[in-house]
Amino acid sequence: MLNKSFSSWYKSGSPWVWLNAGAVSISLVMVVGLLLLIAVRGLGHFWPADIMSITYNDPDKKSITLVAEDVETEVVSAVRLKKVGVHLPEGQVTGERHLLKVGNRDYFGLDFLWINGLWMGEISYPEDLVAIERREWGNFYGYLTKVKQQGDVVAAGDEAWDELQKRLERSNSLVAEIKDIEKNEVGKINHGLEELRLQKRQHELDGLPEGSLEYHEIEQERKQWNVSYKGLQKQLADLYAALNRDQIMVTISDGREVELPLAQVIDIYRPNGMNVLEKLGFYFKEVWKFISGEPREANTEGGIFPAIFGTVMMVMIMAVLVTPFGVVAAVYMKEYARQGPMIRLIRIAVNNLAGVPSIVYGVFGLGFFVYFLGGNIDEIFFQAKLPSPTFGQPGMLWASLTLAILTVPVVIVATEEGLSRIPRAIREGSLALGATKAETLWRTVLPMTAPAMMTGLILAVARAAGEVAPLMMVGVVKLAPALAVDNIAPYLHLDRQFMHLGFHIYDVGFQSPNVEAARPLVYATAFLLVLIIIILNMSAISIRNRLRETSKASEN
Repeated sequence: MLNKSFSSWYKSGSPWVWLNAGAVSISLVMVVGLLLLIAVRGLGHFWPADIMSITYNDPDKKSITLVAEDVETEVVSAVRLKKVGVHLPEGQVTGERHLLKVGNRDYFGLDFLWINGLWMGEISYPEDLVAIERREWGNFYGYLTKVKQQGDVVAAGDEAWDELQKRLERSNSLVAEIKDIEKNEVGKINHGLEELRLQKRQHELDGLPEGSLEYHEIEQERKQWNVSYKGLQKQLADLYAALNRDQIMVTISDGREVELPLAQVIDIYRPNGMNVLEKLGFYFKEVWKFISGEPREANTEGGIFPAIFGTVMMVMIMAVLVTPFGVVAAVYMKEYARQGPMIRLIRIAVNNLAGVPSIVYGVFGLGFFVYFLGGNIDEIFFQAKLPSPTFGQPGMLWASLTLAILTVPVVIVATEEGLSRIPRAIREGSLALGATKAETLWRTVLPMTAPAMMTGLILAVARAAGEVAPLMMVGVVKLAPALAVDNIAPYLHLDRQFMHLGFHIYDVGFQSPNVEAARPLVYATAFLLVLIIIILNMSAISIRNRLRETSKASEN
């Protein structure tokens, strides 16, 4: 009886339903767990950790005082510690060692230091310890003692902190003003001078004589640009002089009092003296700086906004390019082409293209788009700029086209599946009512197939956003602070190289000169990339659901 009931239960297919449900549940748990791990390891980096003052009793050296953040604690075996000269007490088989972020790289030569827990002495957390975020050389830790103006002390002791806050706000506003002038105003002048150079070169290629009116107009315009540039130079000189006015004096852990220009300071805070709400506010400010700022120090510090912008823009351009190509190809093969050996061969080729390694597409994009197509465009339209390439070099347009070719098989297959699900009776009914085949396709079939098209686009976006290998050949670079969109005509510069979150993760994780400093940024950037992919996919899914509701309403 028991065997019979088990046999009927097995034949009913219930075990496979439960097996699939269990597999899906395990997969979801693993995905959520991975995301939580990335989020905790990445976003935890921005929390203002307490700074400790620790006495370290190294037997080979005299007792020293360290000021640092405790980054990580590791339990190691006695055998491993013995290899580095640390002997644990008799019977103890494991010991601790701590990774400290000591900062002050320009004075100590390193940012991070491993110390043995056995030799750690007294630990304290003085509230007057300051952490200084600098534009170069990483973080700085110490005790603020004085604030100076052009070498003269203007505040010392307890008054120094309040005086510093006012001067730091002034310094950061001056830096922002300088950066705006250099990026926008000077950028416009440089662009104008370059345009004049190209016009002159084009006149030379056209064979115009040297003393003609065209050359005279170019020289007059160049003089106007030079006058504007000299005015900006004077303005920048005054701003730099005002910026370099203030300095601060800080005592570091070895007792030295050092001077830091305030122009190099981005932010200064005292984490040991903060309460929870103050730390929470500081945390969100740091996260925003990471999202909206530009990278510094070989991408190991600062923000990643250029990489976010490049990733999103490339995916959007790719989506605009891939959808028409994929839909038109699928409509032709399904609705117009005669079904025979040739179409079956094309379908097999499309399915095989979906499995080609992405690096092959990168090589194709470099050879065809960049060297052949871009080189010929330069020869025809940008001859005056040669030998400097315009489109004959890797750029955002070629990267988007390469990814469009990489993902177009997905859109073709999804659209064909959607067309196959449209009942033949709907087509025949439309034709019977007097509509042409094109009208039937455009007004009846394609609107009903729109959800399937969006499904293909969702899959294409998900794959394209995470691709790195082909982009390394056709447009992505380590650092490109100039965005593809700016205030200089034609405003959208698809010939420019760009930054990408996927390549940024690879660069920071595997090519960083400061591995320990870069590790949390790898986690934070990876989490942000996954979050952007989810947002793009959810947006496409929302559009697809609306199209489905519209299609159902029209059917009813």
